[in-house]
Amino acid sequence: MNKFYVNVWFWWAFRVSLNSIVLAFVLAGFVTFYIYLNRDMPELNAEVIEALRLVFKFWFMMIWNFTLLLVLFRSIKYIFNKCRSGYKFELLSCEQESSVEVLDEIGYGDLVQVWRRWFMLLIWLTGSLMVIALAFTLLFTSYTSLFEWFSIYVLFGFVLLAGFFSFIILGSRCKRVRVSKC
Repeated sequence: MNKFYVNVWFWWAFRVSLNSIVLAFVLAGFVTFYIYLNRDMPELNAEVIEALRLVFKFWFMMIWNFTLLLVLFRSIKYIFNKCRSGYKFELLSCEQESSVEVLDEIGYGDLVQVWRRWFMLLIWLTGSLMVIALAFTLLFTSYTSLFEWFSIYVLFGFVLLAGFFSFIILGSRCKRVRVSKC
């Protein structure tokens, strides 16, 4: 069972990382190019290239926040109905219906309720991990405040780590999700 959770988490983390970073990279590139065009395309020299690099870095960090949310929603769809290490997550139909059955074709509309529960679980786990990290930092390092080491990159690491624990809890927290043998 542990191999199943590690396997699900690994592929989820790979998908979230790759998709959110690539999407943010492309969108930040478009914004940077638009700004370059809007400034009448000055001749490329060291100063202009450095300014474009800084503009790109700024917009990449801003856009990555939004692409991460989008990719988190999209990524939950791909953990279901894939056999990994002898187990799989199954998404069940609504509980109000007379018979509960496993959904083979999962649409994004089927995921909204599950995603909300999973996302809140992810937020609480990320916050808990941050509090633990802050306590550890204050006790065992020379940092005196959270903002000395905290960035979007550190937050992304906490989200990925919390994702592992969220998959372990997901089956018991959400009634529409179950783990079954395959």
